[in-house]
Amino acid sequence: MRTLMMTGPSQGVDGTEIREIAEPRPGPGEVTIDVAYAGINFVDVMVRRGDTGYSGGWPHAPGAEVSGTVREVGPGVDGLTVGQRVAAYTGSGGLAEVAVARAERTVPVPDAVPSAVAAAAPLMLTTALLLLTDAARFRPGDTVLVHSASGGVGSAVAQLVPALGGGLRVGTVGRPEKVASALKSGYDLAVARGGDLAGAVRAATGGAGADIVLDPLGTTMLETDLAVTAPGGRIVLFGNAGGAEQAPLPSFGRLMGGNVAIGGFSVSGLWATAPQRAAAGLRRVLGLIAEGRLEAAPAEAGSLAEVPAVHQLLAEGRGEGKYVARVRG
Repeated sequence: MRTLMMTGPSQGVDGTEIREIAEPRPGPGEVTIDVAYAGINFVDVMVRRGDTGYSGGWPHAPGAEVSGTVREVGPGVDGLTVGQRVAAYTGSGGLAEVAVARAERTVPVPDAVPSAVAAAAPLMLTTALLLLTDAARFRPGDTVLVHSASGGVGSAVAQLVPALGGGLRVGTVGRPEKVASALKSGYDLAVARGGDLAGAVRAATGGAGADIVLDPLGTTMLETDLAVTAPGGRIVLFGNAGGAEQAPLPSFGRLMGGNVAIGGFSVSGLWATAPQRAAAGLRRVLGLIAEGRLEAAPAEAGSLAEVPAVHQLLAEGRGEGKYVARVRG
């Protein structure tokens, strides 16, 4: 079968290729999936760069989320059948014609959900939902500030806030030309980072600040996050897009005095340690899509061969929204 493979650390597309490898077979508690679509994520770029904590051994087979049909069921698997449409968190190896997934990380896809959209759900859409509901404890009416608002998770958050009860949505982007994309995805205000960002957020919120700040930029924006967070607000750090060394977190006294909470979130960590919670989030977002309460329209790469160019687009900060790759069908 054909699979995408990264051969070693690289800042470009030169270390990514398509290889022919043996088709995998499921072990106990696993299924194999004929992949229809696979999600393309920034974490693939972080692995490709060799970022600490993301890269493993080489060669590496990228691809953390897929949609398709169950090809084979391993021993001890109940509730999943051959030919059933599913979405799954694979962690790696999803950008391939056949992928392996743990059964507890595999969820049936409702008939009303297109396969391309389902492929964006196990990592990107589930991240957006659980960031809001579990990590940040979103309440209807909360003001939500999201960095990298034009990206996949940022765009999904903009759609989810009204589905969960509504609230003011403020987004920041790294380039001025991405403001329009963030506004199109649903943000009430979008601003380019730089200048008086804190002043812009305070003005938009009538001086109150944001109840929730969702930040995938490591600690590089943490001082700004603290400046714009309302008393009782929650800051959630969920990535390190730039790959930079992280600064120490603020002191206990500063957090207590400002009545601010800082937490961390990793959906891949949740899939690894509490898969039932991640799977419940995946089922919920698929249900919201089937009910027409959540819209997702990922951009499609037409084949595995087009994926390295999308990785480079994301690496250079030129991507907008969510991308998936068509593998079969």
